[in-house]
Amino acid sequence: MDAEILRQRARDLKLNGLLRHWDEVAQQPWVEPLIAWEEEERQRRGLERRTKRARLGSYRPMEDFDWSWPKSIDRDHVEELFRLDWLASATNVVLVGPNGIGKTMIARNLGHQAVHAGATVRFLTAAEMLNTLAEQDSSTSLRRKLALFARPQVLILDELGYLSYSDQHADLLYEVIALRYEKKPTILTTNKAFQEWSEVFPNAACVVTIIDRIVHRSEIVKIDGDSYRLKESKEAARQKALARKHRKKRTQAS
Repeated sequence: MDAEILRQRARDLKLNGLLRHWDEVAQQPWVEPLIAWEEEERQRRGLERRTKRARLGSYRPMEDFDWSWPKSIDRDHVEELFRLDWLASATNVVLVGPNGIGKTMIARNLGHQAVHAGATVRFLTAAEMLNTLAEQDSSTSLRRKLALFARPQVLILDELGYLSYSDQHADLLYEVIALRYEKKPTILTTNKAFQEWSEVFPNAACVVTIIDRIVHRSEIVKIDGDSYRLKESKEAARQKALARKHRKKRTQAS
């Protein structure tokens, strides 16, 4: 490998002791493996830190997503999102659909993909973020929390629309969206179409402005169908009932 390229890699890693003695060791066969090991270790630790801070929780990989279950979903659109073009262009991703249809699963997997691409990610429910902001008792602490949610390269807000919020909560959501606007993408999952957001934030004057800033640069994925979680619950109950029936038969036979 070109010695100057190798030296630049050492500079990027800030291996100052090695650089101080560069002319003495540059031709040694162990230098390149040493730098490669340090690069690999820092990448591993960086991925570990980003994964921990993302707080994605447990989730199924997209390989387990049952594409045949939703009545309506644009699979090509969803799969295209995993190229992460929206990350570089600060384009929001909005996943709209009823409960239990797979929106959160997709959002978490997009977050996972972004983490592995080197991005910082933060996952939390909309209620968690808005209530945390509303609890701040001073302008200083509020600014600090707003900066916390503005900081990640990808912010994932789950379950927006499942609860109703006050005008104060609407104003706080606007603050977060405004801080990230055209700078960093936000992934939202919601069970409400945009025209129904007035039910989520009754009488809030800034709802139209919030929606306008979210959709101005966005990828909107609409999913329709019945709850997959309910389907799984019913199937689990059916399997348990069958197991009980078989046990009863065996007991009677004995």
